[in-house]
Amino acid sequence: METKEIPRNEWGSFFDIFSRQHEGWLATLEIFGPEIGAQLQARQLPLAGVTVASGAGEPETITIDLGKDPEDHFSHSISRPTHVWLEQTTEGANAALEIESADETKALLRFRSSLPPEMVDGVVLE
Repeated sequence: METKEIPRNEWGSFFDIFSRQHEGWLATLEIFGPEIGAQLQARQLPLAGVTVASGAGEPETITIDLGKDPEDHFSHSISRPTHVWLEQTTEGANAALEIESADETKALLRFRSSLPPEMVDGVVLE
């Protein structure tokens, strides 16, 4: 696996592209922190999107939305994010997204395509 940090000034465009490319992929969200330990927040829900926003006088926030229907919708916000990393397989496929906040809490979003691997990115492997 290879991990690369996404520069802060690219977060907006990165999350827009990332969300479009991975919409509907099944995702599992775990939260890790010095005071809370490791906690599973959501398991195998379709990714709706990841966004970054900041309001007037409000800290920057990254929000992860999972689920297609209101009954399975889950949203998690990371306030004051400091780092975003993208983990890729040796073949270059995206495997996980890690977001760290100023309080040292980390959100780990692992995902897999809802399509068979040979159909990802519209390419059929023979």
